[in-house]
Amino acid sequence: MNILYLNGPYRRQAFSRCSRSPAVTKSGTIYYPIWLAYAAGLARDLTDNRVELLDTVARRWDRDELVEYLKNEPPDLVFCDTSTPSIDEDLATALRLKETFPNCRVVMVGTHATALPEEVLEAGKGIDAVAKGEYDLTAVELARAVDRGQPWDTIEGLCLRRGDQFVHTPPRPLLDDLDQFPFVSRVYRNFLNVKDYFFAAAQYPMVMITTSRGCPHHCAWCLYPQVMHRGQYRTRSAESVAEEFAYISRELPFVREVGIEDDLFTGNKKRLHEICERLIRQNNRLHFWCDTRVDLDYESMRRLKAAGCRLLIAGFESADQAILDRIRKGIDARQGYRFMADARRAELLVHACFVLGNPGETEASMSATLAYAKKLNPDTVQFFPMMVYPGTAMYDWARQYGYLQTEHYCDWLTPEGLHNSVVDLPGLSGREVMQYCDLARRSFYLRRGYIFRKLTQSFTNLHEARRNIKAFRRFARYLVDTA
Repeated sequence: MNILYLNGPYRRQAFSRCSRSPAVTKSGTIYYPIWLAYAAGLARDLTDNRVELLDTVARRWDRDELVEYLKNEPPDLVFCDTSTPSIDEDLATALRLKETFPNCRVVMVGTHATALPEEVLEAGKGIDAVAKGEYDLTAVELARAVDRGQPWDTIEGLCLRRGDQFVHTPPRPLLDDLDQFPFVSRVYRNFLNVKDYFFAAAQYPMVMITTSRGCPHHCAWCLYPQVMHRGQYRTRSAESVAEEFAYISRELPFVREVGIEDDLFTGNKKRLHEICERLIRQNNRLHFWCDTRVDLDYESMRRLKAAGCRLLIAGFESADQAILDRIRKGIDARQGYRFMADARRAELLVHACFVLGNPGETEASMSATLAYAKKLNPDTVQFFPMMVYPGTAMYDWARQYGYLQTEHYCDWLTPEGLHNSVVDLPGLSGREVMQYCDLARRSFYLRRGYIFRKLTQSFTNLHEARRNIKAFRRFARYLVDTA
C-alpha cells in the first residue's frame, strides 16, 4: 500500500503551513513540513507500507503537476496538511485527489482541521476523515485498518462523517515518550532537498527539528500548544537531542545551522543545561537557534553559547504591560532590557518578535512598542499583526466581541499570501494595524546606526555576511514598497 504525507500546493509560493503564523513571509522564509515529517518517519518505522513525504510547496508545483506525478504510483491513503489561511487550497487539493484517484482514502490533518473538523468535512464532502491533534499514531492505525479492510470507528482521534451526522471517536492520549520518533533530520534526508528551505535569521543551509511538544505557559494567541498539543508540555531526552545533532553533523555535512522549533526550548532549565553539556562534550560543530522567553537567565545563555547557540528568538510582543497581561504572556516588559543585556554579554544574537493589534491596543501603545524595539536594538525584528486562529483563546475573544472582519479564511492573508489583519478593535482597524507594522519595520531597519551595525557585522564575519546578503535580497523591497 502507498501512503502519502502531503504538503499540498499553495499558488506556487513559499507558503509555510507549519509556521506559528502560516503565510508567505516578506523575508522569503520557507519552513520544513515538520509535523508531516515526524508522522511519516514513524509510519515508515512501524508499518511495512511504502511511505512518501511530498512537499509540493518546496517544489513550487501546482495541483496539475502533483496529480501527474502521482499517476505513476497512485496513493492508497493520503494525509493532507492544513492551516487556516490555506484551507480553501487544501480542500481543493484533497478533492482533486479523490476525483483523480477514487480508490484513495484522504484524511485531513493539522491545525485548521483539528480546530474545525466538522466544518472541514462539510466543505469537502468527498474527504474520508479528519485526524485531530497529534496524528502520528492515528495515521499508523488508519494505515493498518486500510490494509486489513477494517472500519475506522474504533480508531482514536478521528472525526468521521456518517450520513448527515459527524462521529467523533475518543480523543487519542498524547504521546509522552518523544524519543520513540525517528530523527526528523533523517526523514528530511530521505525525502526532501534540504537546500529548498530557508530561514532569514539563520545561516544557510539549515534544518529544523523539535525537542519538545507543547508549552508550560498559556499565551492566549499561541496556535500549536493550544490546538495540536492540548497545553501539555513533553520533552525529548537530552541524550536523544545530542544524538540528532551528531547525526546531522555526520550525515548532512553541508548543513550550517539547526533550528530548534520548539514553542519553548528553554522551559526546563535542568534539561536545557544537560543538552548544552552533552553538545559541548561531543564538540558540536553546528550552530543552532531556539525559541525562548525574556525571563531566560544569563547562566543558561552562557551555556547555550558554549554549546553552539548563535541566535535566540524571543517574544517581547508589546511595551504595554496591560496588554502583556491581557494576552497571558506572563512576563514584565522591563525584563526585556535585562534579557538583551545578558544576550549581548553572552555574545548571542536576538530575533525579537512584536505583535501589534492586541486587546486594548491603541496608536499610543503601538508607538511605545516601536520605541521599545529600538531601545532593545536586537539583531533582527518582526512586527506582525495579531493573528487569530480557530481553536485559540484569542480567536474566541475576537468572535465573542464581534471584532472579526470576516470568517472567509483566505482573508487571513493578502492576495500575495502575506499576513493580513482580520480584527477591527474599537478605535483601531486591522488596516491601520497593518500600516503601522509596515511603518515600524521601515523605521527600525532603515536607521543609520542599524545599517552601520549590519555592515560591520558583515565585514567581520563571512557567514553572517552571506546570511545578511541573502536575507536583504528577499526583504529589501518591503522596506520601500508596502503596497
